[in-house]
Amino acid sequence: MRGPKLTRRKWIGAALASLFAGRGTALFAANYRRIPTKYIAALAPEGATSGSGAETWGIWHQDPGPIGVWLKYYQALRSVGGIGPTGWRFDIDDWWLDENGLIMKAPEFPISAGQYYVTNGEEHIALLTVDPPDEEGRQSWSLSDDKTIANVTHGPCRSARYTPVGETETCSPENANRDVFPLKPGESPPLVSGCRKKDYAVLIVFGVPVAG
Repeated sequence: MRGPKLTRRKWIGAALASLFAGRGTALFAANYRRIPTKYIAALAPEGATSGSGAETWGIWHQDPGPIGVWLKYYQALRSVGGIGPTGWRFDIDDWWLDENGLIMKAPEFPISAGQYYVTNGEEHIALLTVDPPDEEGRQSWSLSDDKTIANVTHGPCRSARYTPVGETETCSPENANRDVFPLKPGESPPLVSGCRKKDYAVLIVFGVPVAG
């Protein structure tokens, strides 16, 4: 994400305005309502247009960048009991990093069933449908218009989740290499000693369909 400023919000707003200027007529002709920008953390193959596993997806209802904490201030975060800006709580057994080296508030899990208009903030828009859980709690998902996860992933944002390798391992942000940040385009957040890492795609949510 773009750091603890409003830079990214302004950038996304401008990008969406430009996108709608070129493609917005049909979108607004549909039953569509703009909502405050949200961000989905998705685990799925880049080339997939549909699949299962949406029960493992999360959502940020606000930009986690401006309320994140730089890695170099991790000890300060610990000194206040792991309470981040706006009151979010750091969990050493389950923490997140962005492409700038910010420890982020975790998204909310799972994402609610429903439909979301998503975009990469550039040329691609799709309607994401997340189905209700089945009897085993699994949720399927699909994107409209043959769009893939890669099409609607916001490239500049990187989002990695870190959890301990085992019960006796310590998975600490102190062990993260701060020298690699900010990440270059295409780079993944680093591996961290004692941690498992999962990289999540970030989808920008900007609207929902409404009943006609």
